[in-house]
Order: sequence, then C-alpha cells, then structure tokens
Amino acid sequence: MTNPPLPPGYSPLKPGQIANVVTCLEMHAAPPPRAGKAGDEEFRLVPWPADIGAFRDLFRRVGQDWLWYSRLVMADDKLQAILESPDVDLYRLMSGEDVLGLLELDFRDPGQCELSFFGVVPEAIGKGAGRYLVDRGIHLAWNRRAGQAPIERLWVHTCTFDHPNALGFYQKAGFVPYAFMVEVQDDPRLTGHLPREAAPHIPLVDPK
Repeated sequence: MTNPPLPPGYSPLKPGQIANVVTCLEMHAAPPPRAGKAGDEEFRLVPWPADIGAFRDLFRRVGQDWLWYSRLVMADDKLQAILESPDVDLYRLMSGEDVLGLLELDFRDPGQCELSFFGVVPEAIGKGAGRYLVDRGIHLAWNRRAGQAPIERLWVHTCTFDHPNALGFYQKAGFVPYAFMVEVQDDPRLTGHLPREAAPHIPLVDPK
C-alpha cells in the first residue's frame, strides 16, 4: 500500500517533525572508470564485519551533521540481520589506521544494488576521500563477488539535509536523477537519538 500523494502547496507537519526532499538517482550500466588523482594511494577500502555498536558509532560520526537517524532508531535484531546478510556488503574507508568513511552496498533486491549508506567523517570532507569512496563503491557494485549474478541497476538517494554538494557529486559520478520524494520524520535531536546541537544548518523547532 502506498501513501497518498501530498497535495500541491504547503503541508503542515506535526510538532516535533521535520521534512526534507529526497532525490533518487540511478545508473543502468557501469560508467567509464575515472582516472585516479594524486593522493588516492593513501586510501584503502576494507571489508568490515561490524557489530551493532561499532556500526552505529561510525554511522553517527559520518552522518550526525546530516541528521542520519534510521540506523539509530532501528531495532537491534533488525539491524543485526542487515549487517549479517550475505547480500549486504559493508566497508570502512581507511587512511593508515584512521577510519574515514562508511560504504554499504545492498544487493538484497535481485538484479540491483542500492548504495544504501555512503559518507565520510567531517574531517575528511574536501580531501578526495569521498571521490575515492564513490568510485570504489561503483566498481564493487558492478563487479560482484564470484558466483553472484551481475546487477542491472545501481541506485542511491540524497536529500536536502545532506551536504549541499551531494547531488552534483553523485551526478558527476554517473548517476541520473529519476524521482523525488518527501520524507517526514520525528526530529532525532528531540527524541534523544542525536544531540540537540547536531546539524545546526537545520533549524530546531522545539514544540514545548
């Protein structure tokens, strides 16, 4: 069952809720590989058999400034099932011993892959880490592990809470927008899942 479409014009939210516009992007063939850049050699992508606590810690480091919340409110058993699924590939981006980013590729829907979580820690933004990570993620998605069927579609979504350059970044990597959605959620800064000072570029409207 799908939700009814929002009417044209303004739609009020309940107190304590926030909303953002989501852009869905896709590609149906692997793009030509982009030439590496100076500094790429300092990065490496490492498979990560994460437990719930370690995953949420990195998820929060990467996503707190953009109000990532879904894996913070998800039930432990549901999250553990995702992390342990043979059709979900999880990686950490490393520089030496420093953890710089997170990549999750979800192959659970046959024939396609969702680049479900992708991001770098704040101190790595603007240093080439994101470009390296998305290029490696695209390569891994289109070149599956031995014995697994290739995909026909790779997709990702970004939103107005994300980094302001995110949409152009994905398009430059080869993704093409195909749909818009509106996401309404309880503000995780009010539910206690993120600190109140997180994402200061998004106004905090306390209903109290």
